[in-house]
Amino acid sequence: MEVSDSGVESADEIVLDFLDSMDRYLVLVDGLSSILRQGWFDLASARHSMSSSRMSSALFDLKIHNASTTLQLQQADPGKMSPHFDLCKWVSSENLDKSSEDKKFKKNELLQQEDSLQSHHQEPKDNISEGNGSVANDNNQAQKERLKSLSMFGALVAPKLWSSQLSFEKALETLVEIANTRASLLQAYDQAQQNMKKTD
Repeated sequence: MEVSDSGVESADEIVLDFLDSMDRYLVLVDGLSSILRQGWFDLASARHSMSSSRMSSALFDLKIHNASTTLQLQQADPGKMSPHFDLCKWVSSENLDKSSEDKKFKKNELLQQEDSLQSHHQEPKDNISEGNGSVANDNNQAQKERLKSLSMFGALVAPKLWSSQLSFEKALETLVEIANTRASLLQAYDQAQQNMKKTD
């Protein structure tokens, strides 16, 4: 069966996408291991400096709370795009309204797309400044929630405890990236398999 030049190029692109996704997936998994290792090391150092009496499970707040970090799955059209996970971090515990939570998801997307927004010169300056203000408010809100989550260990906590919190937060972000990359990897693999069947 003869294959046109455009078909060969398309097949090559699919294979390259698959290899790129595989490479990114392996890099992220390796990075996750390093981040978790650093997080556990910082946590152990913090417990050593603060003593086990100030850092123990007896201090944990076991009451039911609304999740401060949630995950949203965006289903894609079958055969066109892979599903995508969006992480919404540090939603205020006082924010019980679902519409407000949806706004948080949109603001998180704004954080991820900040660089691309700046490249569009035709966008009004008012919209850009409003977006930057939303990003700053989100950063302030996240910092407040980080402080609140560590308040159970006292007003003054070891710097290593802050470091471990950020490490585990980064690990969660990496896990979401791994999930998205794995979805892209599986989609590229399926496309490569389908392309091989067509050429047989």
